[in-house]
Amino acid sequence: MKQPLTKLLIIAAALLASCSKNVDNSPLPQPTATDSVALIPLTQDWKKAIHLMKDFPNGVQVFLNKKTINNKATVMYAVVFDPKLIELKPVTSATNKKVSDFYNEESSRKFACINGGFFGTNTSYSLSMYNGIISAVNIKALTRTYNSTNTSYYPTRAAFGLKADGTPEVAWIYHVGTGNGTIYSYPTVSPNFLNSAPQAVPSATFPTGATVWSVNSAIGGSPMLIKNNNINITDEEELIVIDNNASRARSAIGYTNNNKVILLAVEGNNPNGGTGLSLAELAQVMKDMGCAGAINLDGGGSTSLIVNGTATVKPSDSGGERPVITALILKSKS
Repeated sequence: MKQPLTKLLIIAAALLASCSKNVDNSPLPQPTATDSVALIPLTQDWKKAIHLMKDFPNGVQVFLNKKTINNKATVMYAVVFDPKLIELKPVTSATNKKVSDFYNEESSRKFACINGGFFGTNTSYSLSMYNGIISAVNIKALTRTYNSTNTSYYPTRAAFGLKADGTPEVAWIYHVGTGNGTIYSYPTVSPNFLNSAPQAVPSATFPTGATVWSVNSAIGGSPMLIKNNNINITDEEELIVIDNNASRARSAIGYTNNNKVILLAVEGNNPNGGTGLSLAELAQVMKDMGCAGAINLDGGGSTSLIVNGTATVKPSDSGGERPVITALILKSKS
């Protein structure tokens, strides 16, 4: 009885071996396992949202945090990705569109979509650039009252960009020239302030240290939150007033010193969930996650994050998801 059984085991082993190879005797491709180790070191408050990561490839992960900040309940989702493995695609619509619509209309393999920069009706006020093509510019002039007169100001506002090799950075930028112009970045923000005379129009020589901004894809926002590893909130200089000190829904994008990128959505105005954060609290959250640079995106009712087809933070508008003009899609590079 033992001999026939031994033969059967040998035959079964041979069949299993043959099934693990292609007809040309090469091994069959094995499925890629989702990253088991976090892409960036995070505190224990951040829990990996496995339920949102079905069939995700290596290089993109989702985390959820519900810790209390300054006695306020929070609901925060973060999507962390490696820009060398996962593509960031800024998109712009001709008309206001929900983030879920941006996500659903993307035909390639996609993983997440978050709202972009500031906007009005069918108009973007923030930069949107993809593969070198600019579809919207950072606002170039604002009208503010100075000496009881409507006066034009020309702010350098924050933007996040990726170089062609996937290296991320943040900068204060301005579109020098007519139309889309040439994007210049500046090591310091143009020091505009309310109730003070406006600074000169930014140029190739002002503010000091101007250089052409050599990025391949980018999204604009305001204000800067973190620059050169330090919290540096330049809302006053960027002339941006967005309930800066109030608790509200927030969106942000930043990067770590090991060049991983973080998309953050903070729920607001939800009595049964997250009440929201101030700009200073938002900057601190990004800093605690390890960001070397970060900018604020549009927030409040605009904050929306879709992951793997599922909505995450509850919209702070009573009417549900707010249509926006720009968004950021995470997608496969292939």
